[in-house]
Amino acid sequence: MAQTKQMTLGRPASLIFTFALPLMVGNVFQQLYTVVDTMVVGKALGVQALAALGAADWMNWLMLSVIQGLTQGFGILMAQHFGAGKAADLRRTIGNAAVLSLLSALLLLGFGQAIARPVLLLLQTPKTILSDTLLYLRIMYLGIPGIMAYNFSASILRALGDGRTPLYAMIIAAITNIALDLFFVLILGFGISGAAAATLIAQVVSCFFCFYHVRKLELITLTLSDFRLQKGLPKRLLLLGTPMALQNAIISVGGMIVQFVVNGFGVIFIAGFTATNKLYGVLEVAATSYGYAMVTYTGQNLGAGRLDRIRKGMRAALLIALATSVLIAACMLLGGRVILGCFISGTPEEFTQTMGIAYFYLSVMSLCLPILYILHVTRSVIQGMGNTVLPMASGIAEFLMRALAAILLPRFVGETGIFYAEILAWAGAVVILVISYFVVMKKAE
Repeated sequence: MAQTKQMTLGRPASLIFTFALPLMVGNVFQQLYTVVDTMVVGKALGVQALAALGAADWMNWLMLSVIQGLTQGFGILMAQHFGAGKAADLRRTIGNAAVLSLLSALLLLGFGQAIARPVLLLLQTPKTILSDTLLYLRIMYLGIPGIMAYNFSASILRALGDGRTPLYAMIIAAITNIALDLFFVLILGFGISGAAAATLIAQVVSCFFCFYHVRKLELITLTLSDFRLQKGLPKRLLLLGTPMALQNAIISVGGMIVQFVVNGFGVIFIAGFTATNKLYGVLEVAATSYGYAMVTYTGQNLGAGRLDRIRKGMRAALLIALATSVLIAACMLLGGRVILGCFISGTPEEFTQTMGIAYFYLSVMSLCLPILYILHVTRSVIQGMGNTVLPMASGIAEFLMRALAAILLPRFVGETGIFYAEILAWAGAVVILVISYFVVMKKAE
């Protein structure tokens, strides 16, 4: 059963970690079914199919990240009302956000289907994998309404301090996805479309699970009047959600530029790049969880007027996040080849080449992982303070650094230069975010 949790009382470090832990486990299960998708496709269907899956990554992430940005932005205002004890305002905010989420989902569904093929052609996706990549994207985009519903329901639960229900939703989704992956791809032979369909169905299952538990919360029992758009409220919600959605969209466009450069290096390079990219989510699984925890923690404490607790929480979260990043990096450096071997198939020569590319990229990202964790914690605190414009500026910096590095570095150091684009993007964003944090906190005094 969903439970609310006040984060305005108690030790910040233990509150943040205990809130983030179930989210972390949930994210692990979410990444598990992404990883299983890649394993099944890479091992059962070969290097070509693995490359096709990778060529869809950033376009798929574009839609997902916009949805996450919008709903997370809506959740900021929910957390502030909950922290301030304003139940009526909380219900109206949820009702108005639900209407905005529905309209946004329909818009994104049409937009995604319209741009899928033109953008893949613009990115010069190799003809040998174009049809599979397009098919995968079209199926995934059909699930946009379900993805929006899940993220909206999860944002409500997180805003009220419930990190457990999204965890259970991800566990159920992971089990569903893995079972359907094996059934659709290995038994029915549906190929890459089977992998996409399995993921889509799993997401719908997680959506219904979260929605069921949201409905059981007496605190937010809504009436029809709560869904009527209130004067000024939709604008306030969009001012929080839109910059976060744009920030993620801008980052995704930078990723597409990277994909454009990678597409020019051939199918083997794309496959190696994809194998590591599928572990990207595993690398940052704790970072995103700490981020969600800090948005809720900061929002609730801002609503309660406790700036002192926000500062203490920031320090505690950074220490926890840095320690976690070092642990994950060590695990990847020691066991990375074994994990990557689960994704890669082909002739001995293809396997060796693909593994060399994948492990080198994984090593670069692992060694620089603390930068990414500082980015997530700092950005989330600023967002929890109700400022989503400065994080968007950091997203622009991230885009510029990623795009310029992807275009320029391979010309000077060869194909492997593309691997440093991600690190430079993190570093550029962190510089802006750290400065922004002190500016926002000073202004709030």
